[in-house]
Amino acid sequence: MTIPQYPLAPGRVAIHDPAIVEDHGTYYIFGTHRRCARSTDLVHWERFENNLSRDPESVLGGIWEAWPKQPENPDLNGNTWAPDVIWNPVMGKWCMYLSVNGHDFRSVIVLLTADRLDGDWTYVGPVVYSGFDRANVENTDVPRVLGDDSARDLPDRYLSLKDTRINAIDAAPILCEHGEMWMSVGSWFGGIWMFKLDPATGLRDYTAAYPFVKDACDPYYGVKVAGGYWNSGEGSYFVRKNGWWYLFLSYGWLGTTGGYQIRIFRSKHLTGPYVDQNGNPAICAGEIPDNLTKDTGVRLTSSVLWSGGPDGIESVEVSQGHNSVLHRRSDGRLFLTYHTRFIEREGEDYETHIRELLPTEDGWLVAAPYEYQGQVAIPPRTATVAGAGCVAGTTPSAKSAARTEPAAVSAGSPSPAQPADLAGTAPPAYLAGDYELVRHDPHTFYNGERDADGEFVGINRPETITLQPDGRVTSDGAVSFFDTPEANLPRSTDGPAVRGTWRMLGDCGPAGVRCCDTDMAITLDGVTYTGVFAELPRETDGRMTLTFSAIGGNRTIWPRTWHSRVTRRRKCPNRLNTPGLCGL
Repeated sequence: MTIPQYPLAPGRVAIHDPAIVEDHGTYYIFGTHRRCARSTDLVHWERFENNLSRDPESVLGGIWEAWPKQPENPDLNGNTWAPDVIWNPVMGKWCMYLSVNGHDFRSVIVLLTADRLDGDWTYVGPVVYSGFDRANVENTDVPRVLGDDSARDLPDRYLSLKDTRINAIDAAPILCEHGEMWMSVGSWFGGIWMFKLDPATGLRDYTAAYPFVKDACDPYYGVKVAGGYWNSGEGSYFVRKNGWWYLFLSYGWLGTTGGYQIRIFRSKHLTGPYVDQNGNPAICAGEIPDNLTKDTGVRLTSSVLWSGGPDGIESVEVSQGHNSVLHRRSDGRLFLTYHTRFIEREGEDYETHIRELLPTEDGWLVAAPYEYQGQVAIPPRTATVAGAGCVAGTTPSAKSAARTEPAAVSAGSPSPAQPADLAGTAPPAYLAGDYELVRHDPHTFYNGERDADGEFVGINRPETITLQPDGRVTSDGAVSFFDTPEANLPRSTDGPAVRGTWRMLGDCGPAGVRCCDTDMAITLDGVTYTGVFAELPRETDGRMTLTFSAIGGNRTIWPRTWHSRVTRRRKCPNRLNTPGLCGL
């Protein structure tokens, strides 16, 4: 990809394939072509240099000459891709896993270490190879893994792009709770694979053996977790949260009109099987033409044009992808970090953006509707009402306590907009009202084409729905219809068309309303979505706005109220006594 030339706003950075990591309250992003930046607030970033960015040949020249360098790509500078960085407590080092890319998938992921994230890096050695064949396999570690005889008679699957001829890029190292280290690797073609690392060295664990099981396990690349059969899918990333492992993948291609998009799967086990909300497996069973427009995987974000931002075609995000996730130490919150392109910028220009990820009651993750601007998602300001089914400050239920992000609890008298005897009646009136609603349609993407109305294809625009105080979801005005075919006399209903229902989730009070939480469910057009109410600052002017993010039927939706709110973050008791934990 090209280095962007578009003028960046103050504090913005353009880092492709961003990998985010934290050290003592400072955040770092490392990306393709050895670009890196740091921040203390996740909003204002500054670039910095190290020996990799200043003189990559001095660090990587040896492995470059030994494997990836070929006449078709003789320049190392353009072939250092998608690093990821992790702290290795056994080594006491920061470990960077970086792809040194070659022509025809002749690539290698290498390990580098550092004592400081803003310091220089030391080359350690190769971790995994790709693009080998029978003529050159002796130049890799494949004989050490497969054995000399198997390497000399290399199985045909390593020569097939529809089987196991992957590209050794997009490393994602993983440190498990019990101390094991793994790494995923792969892209498109042969899919995403995972094998063990040795925590003592940071390199491959050569004592771990993997049997050959078609579409499941391979002696060299380990356990298959996603993709295959030449279907799109790259940039894997794994996050552990609330008893689940979440797998993030980017479908499509990274160009402006390539439809790059982030999809999510989950599993109870690191090595899978990973499935989406409808139970579709992340591993492909065959070729799926244009799988970026199919229903496998939950699409987290899309190209959106609505009030509050992005509100102009020039600021609409397209081709969002290759994400990482920050699990912030101070409060346990998750932040999705990705690169995005834009419709009206030339030369494949891009930026790095961040959104908060919010956990839902049914164990999924949804992205906040607005880009992170320094304010975490907070509960609606009248969300806690004494006497509304439970007492402010009481111990959360077992289900609620299992979530890392406890809900806010605020003391004081009930809001006038909220009846004190809410329990046993309708959903909270203070959350009712008109909302803009956008759906992240998995079937379309921005491709530069326009529809019959002259609008760009794949740009999702809002419709209006109303959350009624009595729990109905309605839209539009009164509806005319015929009582009987014979009457031929239209009449109007007493109100707008009913699209479904909405309610708060929980186990506190007869109405199912838990006063100390913001989990919600909405049934819209026959699909039930589970989500989270939150107040967030709009991208256009920073004014606080009531939103919710929800997932259902393998779809995600973003509703927001028409009217912004001006609020300040309140102090609130922290029921788990964890610093910084107030809010969702």
